[in-house]
Amino acid sequence: MDLFEYRNGRLYAEDVPVERIADDVGTPCHIYSEATLKRHFNLLKEAFAEADPLICYSVKANSSLAVLKLLDEEGSGFDIVSGGELFRVLKIGGDPARVVYAGVGKTRREIEYAIEAGILMFNVESKSELEAIEAVAGSLAATAAVALRLNPDVDPKTHRHTTTGKKENKFGIDLETAGAIISDLHALPHVKLTGLDTHLGSPINTVDPYVQALTKVLPLLESARAAGHQVEYINIGGGYGIEYRGGETATPADYAAAIVPLIKKSGCKLIMEPGRFIVGNAGIMLSRVTYVKESGDRSFAICDAAMNDLIRPALYDSYHKIWPVTTDKALSESVDARADRNGYANFDVVGPVCESGDFLAKGRTLPRMAEGDLLSIFSAGAYGMSMSSNYNSRPRAAEVMVSGAGYRIVRQRETYDDLIRAERFD
Repeated sequence: MDLFEYRNGRLYAEDVPVERIADDVGTPCHIYSEATLKRHFNLLKEAFAEADPLICYSVKANSSLAVLKLLDEEGSGFDIVSGGELFRVLKIGGDPARVVYAGVGKTRREIEYAIEAGILMFNVESKSELEAIEAVAGSLAATAAVALRLNPDVDPKTHRHTTTGKKENKFGIDLETAGAIISDLHALPHVKLTGLDTHLGSPINTVDPYVQALTKVLPLLESARAAGHQVEYINIGGGYGIEYRGGETATPADYAAAIVPLIKKSGCKLIMEPGRFIVGNAGIMLSRVTYVKESGDRSFAICDAAMNDLIRPALYDSYHKIWPVTTDKALSESVDARADRNGYANFDVVGPVCESGDFLAKGRTLPRMAEGDLLSIFSAGAYGMSMSSNYNSRPRAAEVMVSGAGYRIVRQRETYDDLIRAERFD
C-alpha cells in the first residue's frame, strides 16, 4: 500500500529516484510519500464510512508540520498528548474542535491552553485528572467536554512497552472505578461527559482485542446514559498494525467489519486515533554505509544513521526491512547467506553511536556492500523523527516530502550551532 518501489534496480519514492534526494540533502534523511499518506488516510475513511468516523491522526507518530498540514487538508482531526502537539496542530491551521487530548500527565497549564483553544474533548485518565480539569475549567468559567479513557484489561498481544489496555499499565481507568466516577460526576459542574474511550496499544494485528474491549465498554455506556449523561462518542483509539515484514496484519476492511456493528449498536459517533497505519509505511530513512567491518564470521555495515535517528530497533527490538537503494538483487532475505558466490552476506547494520544497543538490524542476509553504498530502511515513517534525539551531540536528520516527480525539504538538517542554540555556559 505504499509508493516506494524498485525500477530497474533503483529505488523510487513515487516518481523520484531516492539517490537523487540523498545526493541533494545528504544522509541520513527521512523521506515521506505524499500520495501514500493520503492513500492510507482514505483507506481507513472508506473502510469505516458506514460509521462516518472522526479520524484523529495521532500526532505522536510523526509530528512533522508538513505531515500534519497534508492530513488536515484531507479532513483529519488530531489526537494529541501534550501542549506542544496542540501548538503544532494550531500552527498549521488545524481545527481545535477536531482535537482530542489524551495522556496521563496533563499539567494544569496544558489543560488551560486546551480549554482556551476550544478542543473537542479531553480523554481523562484518572479521577485526579478529572478534578484538575474541573478546577481549571471553573477558573475560566467554562465547561470542558471529557471522555473517560477506560482500561478494559485486554491483552492486545503486542510489545510490553506499547501495550496500554492491561490492568498493570499506567493508562486509563479500570471499569469499576469508572462506574463510580460516572455516578459522582454530577458533582462536577464544569465538566461534561460526552464520550467513552479505550486505546489498547500498538501495533495490533488482529481485530479480536478491539471486539473484546468494546464488549466491555458498552455496558458502561448504558450505565452512563441511565445516570443522565449524554454520551455522544465512542473512541476506539488506534494501534492498527502495518506490514513490516508482509502479510502479518488485518486490513482496514477486516477491522471495520468487526467494529462498525458494535458502534452502530451503541448509537454513538465513532472516533479513531490512527498514527502508525497512516504514516508508518509512508516513510523510509536513507543511510549511507561509512565502513564495512569483518569480525570473525560476522560482518558489520557501519552507517551514518543511528539509534538517535530511529530508536525502534534498540528500544523495542523492532524489525524494519533494509535493502540497498541501487542493486541487482531483488528485495528478499530468504537467500542463502553462506553462499558467497551468490553475492550475499550476513550483516549487522549498526550506527556510530557509542552504545552496543545502537543497531538497525542484526543478522540480516543482505547483498554484499561497500563503503559509500546507500541503504533504505523501510516502514520508518512512524516513530522515527518524532522519537529522534541529539544523543552523542548528533544533529538530527533532514525530512523530505515527495509529491509525484518532485520533492521538497520540509525540515532542514540540524547544524552544530542548532545543537547549542538554547544553551549557556556563562
